[in-house]
Amino acid sequence: MGNVLVIDDDAAVCDALSELLTHIGHTVDTAMRRETGLEQATSHAYDVILLDVKMPDGNGLDLLPQLKTLSNDPEVIIVTGYGTAKGAEYALKNGAWDYLEKKASVEEILMSINRALQYQKEKQGSEPLAPVKRERIIGNSPNMRPCFDLLAQAAASEVNVLIIGETGTGKELFARAIHTNSPRAVHGTLSVAPLKRNPRAEKNFVVVDCAALPETLVESVLFGHEKGAFTGADQAQDGLVAQADGGTLFLDEVGELPLPVQKNFLRVLQEKWYRPVGSKREKKSDFRLVAATHRDLDQLQRDGKFRQDLLFRIRALTIELPPLRERMEDIKELVRHHTARLCRSYKMGSKEFAPDLLDALMAYHWPGNVRELVNTIDSMLAVAGPETTLFPKHLPLHIRVKIVCNTFKEKVSATEAEPACPEAASTDTESLVSFKEYRLKAEKRYLEDLMAGTCRNIANACRISGISRSRLYELLTKHQIGDPLEETESQQAG
Repeated sequence: MGNVLVIDDDAAVCDALSELLTHIGHTVDTAMRRETGLEQATSHAYDVILLDVKMPDGNGLDLLPQLKTLSNDPEVIIVTGYGTAKGAEYALKNGAWDYLEKKASVEEILMSINRALQYQKEKQGSEPLAPVKRERIIGNSPNMRPCFDLLAQAAASEVNVLIIGETGTGKELFARAIHTNSPRAVHGTLSVAPLKRNPRAEKNFVVVDCAALPETLVESVLFGHEKGAFTGADQAQDGLVAQADGGTLFLDEVGELPLPVQKNFLRVLQEKWYRPVGSKREKKSDFRLVAATHRDLDQLQRDGKFRQDLLFRIRALTIELPPLRERMEDIKELVRHHTARLCRSYKMGSKEFAPDLLDALMAYHWPGNVRELVNTIDSMLAVAGPETTLFPKHLPLHIRVKIVCNTFKEKVSATEAEPACPEAASTDTESLVSFKEYRLKAEKRYLEDLMAGTCRNIANACRISGISRSRLYELLTKHQIGDPLEETESQQAG
């Protein structure tokens, strides 16, 4: 049996789930506010957390990243009365075990809880994955931790991996980390000791920039060619697939791979046999595939630009890297790390940071992600020269302008949201009521006038108002305007 926490603002839901789960042997706690639930989850070890979405103090989904960083790593099941496809996608991408609607049957809810508890039990009994060597991957924000978990899983297996993310998010760094931490980087043997850099690991990580492949030579570049296979082929040459034998083949921007090559590569990926251009014999290459893209491969597939069977093959395990704007907590660590690294590279003295510089960096959107941030630091060091402290003044001009303009837009938006109102001086705002309260008062006045004007004749009142008899009785009872039963009896007597 397990420890379960129910976070839901509906007392009836909390009571029902608590009674149901307690009856079958689970220990259950409840919380009716989001922040209270987070406090309880932080101070107690729960196996499963049932989380509502619409809470009085915010969106329950916002708790997911924090709940998934707890030391006991509880499984979180979203149970909502307002289920949406986008909500489900967000929940699952942020580590939720399941996404259920409140109208789901008791059996569905119990099945999801039982499977989560079984998974928790088996996970506790299994050996933890060996820690991974991140190399230059900096940051430990909540949005990055699921990526590191998937990195460890990918490194411990031979499964094909697809890394998705905007340009500059570090896709190649993750691909290299998968290779470096894999058995292929230590001559085919697993090791729990810290992994050391070795020539074989570097040699067998082969990068293919699909966006830069010349379409007329793409098969030759990938599979190699024999002497005389085409004009200019003065000697036989191995392709990149051959170079990756025993190691990792990294297809960067795999969405740019031409359709004819996709068909040929699919067979190579399945069989690990390939035929160099102009050759009559096939060769074997035992490579592990890691691919990356910033494009939507599902959309490309729907548009007929990417093969569905190849897509299924390359994304056996998918790592989706968040853009920098969704992991702003990492900016300070990234800035300090890359500033120190570049200073060492340029043989410069160490640099200090003005407090408002870090604030300015946090205020920028970073469309180019970490790559843009690193290039910005490089530019700042060139501008600062021997100066020991970096200020916002050292930022590239286009970034400084953007930050100032964003600040101005925020002020304008705030002003537009609360415009000056000349009539406000003559209006007593304290006498105003909520729209709901105003509507109820107006509804009651109308019913009172209606009943007085028809001499409390229900049939006439229904005809004039257009309200059904049952609805009219309901409204009269709600506003305590006479007794509908008495009205009916008096009319029948008349």
